[in-house]
Amino acid sequence: MGERRHDEPELVTDSHHGILSDILGSREAAVESMLYSYKHGFSGFAAVLKPHQATLIADLPGVVHVVPNRILSLQTTRSWDFLQVKPQVVNGILEKGQSGGGSIIGILDTGWYGNVVDVCWFQLFGSIMVLDSCCTGIWPESESFRDVGMGKVPSHWKGICQGGEEFSSSNCNRKIIGARWYVKGYEAEFGKINTSDAVEYLSPRDASGHGTHTASTAAGAVVDNVSFMGLAKGTARGGAPSAWLSIYKVCWSTGGCSSADLLAAFDDAIFDGVDVISASLGSSPPLASYVDDVLSIGSFHAMAKGISVVCSAGNSGPYPQTVINTAPWVITVAANTIDRAFPTAIMMGNNQTVVGQALYTGNNMNKFYPIVYGEDIAYADSDEDSARSCDAGSLNGTLVRGKVVLCFQSRSQKTAANAARTILEMQGVGVIYAQYPAKDVTLAHGIPLVQVDFIVGTYLLNYMEATRNPVVKFSLTKTVVGRQVSPEVAFFSARGPSSLSPTVLKPDVAAPGVNILAAWTPIASAQSFDTTKNQLPLGFKFESGTSMSCPHISGIVALLKAIHPTWSPAAIKSALITTASLKDEYSLSAVAEGAPDKKADPFDYGGGHVDPNRAIAPGLIYDMKVPDYVQFLCSMGYNDTAISNIAKAPNKCRSKTKNLLLNLNLPSISIPEMKNRVTVSRIVTNVGPAISVYVARVEAPPGVNVIVEPSVLSFNFTSNKMKFKVTFCSLVRIQGRYTFGNLFWEDGSHVVRIPLIVRPIIEYYYPEV
Repeated sequence: MGERRHDEPELVTDSHHGILSDILGSREAAVESMLYSYKHGFSGFAAVLKPHQATLIADLPGVVHVVPNRILSLQTTRSWDFLQVKPQVVNGILEKGQSGGGSIIGILDTGWYGNVVDVCWFQLFGSIMVLDSCCTGIWPESESFRDVGMGKVPSHWKGICQGGEEFSSSNCNRKIIGARWYVKGYEAEFGKINTSDAVEYLSPRDASGHGTHTASTAAGAVVDNVSFMGLAKGTARGGAPSAWLSIYKVCWSTGGCSSADLLAAFDDAIFDGVDVISASLGSSPPLASYVDDVLSIGSFHAMAKGISVVCSAGNSGPYPQTVINTAPWVITVAANTIDRAFPTAIMMGNNQTVVGQALYTGNNMNKFYPIVYGEDIAYADSDEDSARSCDAGSLNGTLVRGKVVLCFQSRSQKTAANAARTILEMQGVGVIYAQYPAKDVTLAHGIPLVQVDFIVGTYLLNYMEATRNPVVKFSLTKTVVGRQVSPEVAFFSARGPSSLSPTVLKPDVAAPGVNILAAWTPIASAQSFDTTKNQLPLGFKFESGTSMSCPHISGIVALLKAIHPTWSPAAIKSALITTASLKDEYSLSAVAEGAPDKKADPFDYGGGHVDPNRAIAPGLIYDMKVPDYVQFLCSMGYNDTAISNIAKAPNKCRSKTKNLLLNLNLPSISIPEMKNRVTVSRIVTNVGPAISVYVARVEAPPGVNVIVEPSVLSFNFTSNKMKFKVTFCSLVRIQGRYTFGNLFWEDGSHVVRIPLIVRPIIEYYYPEV
């Protein structure tokens, strides 16, 4: 129902009950039907209704839209050092102002537990709210979340500590100052959660571990001498060790997150007073329209309140048009690698050695074992392709027992974890998994799992075919830093262009999201065993995904908001994009993992790999306010009245032409259909020295001529905003092919770059049949 019409939340809820009463016949029926009344950040409600009742409500005055409930799905010791973001230490003590003091971080995830190991550090001020793809609460007993040295709870804090199973208000302290959980929408969809049948808690307590992992990336205390079973040893450093935390549990280990619950969390987080929302959840394509997608709706209201919203790009890469969370008012984050590797040697019986990657620290590997090929030990009548990739049920268990099995990735079996599970259940002693080259390492418990590329896999296969009794021996995994070229865009990271609004470049920026080691929930490791079949209560775990890259950007956003408290969410996003890097650590063009690897482009990483230190002083920013986004929605063809209600003020669409889509003041220019000549405009704001002169430099997309007018921007004390136009003229029109370039503004101290994406097309004419 858009913005609130009353300042008193109780009056907002009364109005909601009144609407439902008219439809359902009584106030009692309305109260019973309603799941949530959204009354803080915006007005609306969630209720259990029949289709015809929903239709009636949709036609009532003041109702913006009726959206069916949907279920959304999931999507370091080294990472912050790799980003060259260092802690400020004074006399051996973390300087609070430089370690999150004064900030409240809201975590929407699976919960919380454990110490943060090898995670990150960044200067963090303001509030962060992290909505992760598995937003399931917190495990409060961890040493990483002790409140020693924490100051008083901020006076502006309005949150609560909501109790439940295995969690009471006493679990909150001066570190964890708030906790909420949301289950009404989930249970309306699937029925009551039976916590006696599944490992879950009807409370803010984390049962799955994912929320603990992402939350610890943001705010774990400093803990010395920690590792994952000996790997990645070091000091655990959360992003904001002095920051306060508030937990919003919206997802459940039994599977998924209800959009009704998610919107309730948005509403409360806005009310509680967060500054940043980090959302690592979403739905795969086809993407819902921006007025039907709850994440887009909630983030619009947050943006209107000055809250930056950071989202994961999705894990469906490397295929094009798979990126999710594409609204222009959010920051969409791709995943990249860091320079840490976990080499594991494989010695063959002929004294030759090849190297793969693994996360194995078990015992009894200092001996040779027979090695067999999955296809050669196929179960009777099973498919050869399934056996080759070690699918469940495809192998002869007798021939697997006591052996190392070589498996090859296939269309049906894309994950090494499934192959390892198959071999472990059949009492095999090891797995070598040949796959597309990628740096993401899969963690397997109870059995060594060494990942190699197809070249190494084929080399091993040739050895096996040429040897009567082939054998192999594994070394224990080592941790190596600085030997792996990074950053590279991760294989799994979803790619652009946006399938919903291709004029909006997505993703926006890339951050570390591969093999990130952070805190975990011991209860979530109930199925993890070591080589002696002893259960492993994991306190730390490696995870990969855009869920891991998202909180990295959230922390950097919090840093920027602290340094530039008056900057809008659009200005902060602009600073990240225009200062991002296109190079790896050796100043070579960055690469995107794929099939095959290729030079990375804006559809892989948006503006590039994040550079936190440069983003602090970007020189120029591309700013936007709510009316700019309203005109964007107008150009998308959405209903004028609905947009006006969402935006609070009675905005009228000036025009619905596509040219407005191209002229949205984004820090990028994307033209998906250029038939001849196209001119677009942008406005930049000088946030550097008052007297500055910037000169344009263009790297034109191949086959396109680009003209910038004016080519020189001069700022002074009375003028800090200037408009420029960019004209594109196609020299070669090739149907369906995108070309990429860059526009630079340079003043001697700053280099402000935005990507240029152009797709020249030939206009086709179809005669009538």
